[in-house]
Amino acid sequence: MNVNTEDRIYDSIIVGAGISGVSAAYHLKTYCKGADFLVLEGRENFGGTWDFFKYPGIRSDSDMHTLGFSFKPWNSKKFIADAPSIMKYLDETIEENNLKEFIKFNMYIESASWDSKESIWKLTINNKNLDRLEVIKTKFIQMCAGYYSYANGHKPTFKGSDNFEGKIVHPQEWDNSINYENKKVSVIGSGATAVTLIPEIAKKASHVTMIQRSPTYIASVPSEYKFLHLLNYISPKLGYKIIRFTNILRQRNIYRRARKSPEIVKDYLLDLVKNELPDYDIKKHFTPSYNPWEQRLCLAPDNDFFESIKQNKVSVETDTIDSFSHKGVKLNSGKLIEADIIVTATGITLQNFGGINIFVDGDEIDVSKSFFYKSMMYTQIPNFINTFGYINASWTLKADLTSKYACRLINFMKDNQYTKCIPVAPDDLMVTEFLDDFSSGYVRRGASITVKQGNKKPWINNQNYLRDIFEINYGKIEDKSLRFS
Repeated sequence: MNVNTEDRIYDSIIVGAGISGVSAAYHLKTYCKGADFLVLEGRENFGGTWDFFKYPGIRSDSDMHTLGFSFKPWNSKKFIADAPSIMKYLDETIEENNLKEFIKFNMYIESASWDSKESIWKLTINNKNLDRLEVIKTKFIQMCAGYYSYANGHKPTFKGSDNFEGKIVHPQEWDNSINYENKKVSVIGSGATAVTLIPEIAKKASHVTMIQRSPTYIASVPSEYKFLHLLNYISPKLGYKIIRFTNILRQRNIYRRARKSPEIVKDYLLDLVKNELPDYDIKKHFTPSYNPWEQRLCLAPDNDFFESIKQNKVSVETDTIDSFSHKGVKLNSGKLIEADIIVTATGITLQNFGGINIFVDGDEIDVSKSFFYKSMMYTQIPNFINTFGYINASWTLKADLTSKYACRLINFMKDNQYTKCIPVAPDDLMVTEFLDDFSSGYVRRGASITVKQGNKKPWINNQNYLRDIFEINYGKIEDKSLRFS
């Protein structure tokens, strides 16, 4: 394969054209006037998660007034939006801000190499449009590639799976050819994906069984803001800001109460389920072994998950799996769950930087040996910002803050004629586990590749939007932890 090297040196390369990448592009264009940049997307379309997943019912697990951008009002009444609605919103954002010219598709980055002598990143790219390798140079990288592998979902090995006569599919591999109408479907897992797709599948399937090893907290929410039209009548922008700020405060309050008084919040959430399913074994099927917000809270718009159960379209089995048979799933209790289709909603696989290999002066970087500066930058990697959103709130809240900070940093370096910046951890910094109070399976499975957290600012992952507003948006760029040259 031919290799083409550009002489042009970009001010910044944004990796990924999902929500984070669109935010980064908007902010660079708006706040770094005249910046020469590109958005490189390895796939054939923008949208990231919202374009990639095709399983029935795919929707946001955060309200759209906080998952939406700070600069682009979400004016639909929908509280929780489906993927097509989110894609339409992103398309509008790109069109309204003339961002299309900056986005290049089918540009898969294989590696990124920093050269200290030149203070330049060299990106080796598989240009799938031209079937050739290209090298693009840039002063700065803004990584917006997400945190999980598109190619490899988490797929546990089940004994006897080769014997099953039906179809086994992971949600990441779902396509429109899968016909579940009048079929018996078993869904393994009880996380956000399972809670999302089960009510949708249940509309056409003969029956759906959710098989879970342990329960998850599920909370009902309205699908629409019924009073939004009144606020929009006054001012769409003002209405958006009011609801957005209200939801930010509500999210923060719920999380804080869950951490401070877990039993109270637990009882409240379980009482809501009892009201929906008074005749169900709530202790067995809906009472998790962990406290609220030690894992993400699953949402059920308009009680759709519980309504499916009440209509006898969905049943829940809480047990471990012994094996697959030709007819379905055999539980360790001895019970056989017959199925035509088995959906393994067993989670994602964590991945750093979209699988891109990162090199600094010829040495490949092991991120697990780095400290995370302001949850954006790495001690081993110069001129590099990674977008990592909130676990306890909408991803976009942190993405917007990170994009703003990147612009402040780039402008600061340009004004002061710096060509390099890199975080440097103090000698007395102690290691603490990243996301140590979050027990989701994908976090625990990926712990060995995860960046380190410190025990003091600015090396702590706050997971607190209100605090980050001041520390990231208004804090000094130049501090003792960030070295410039």
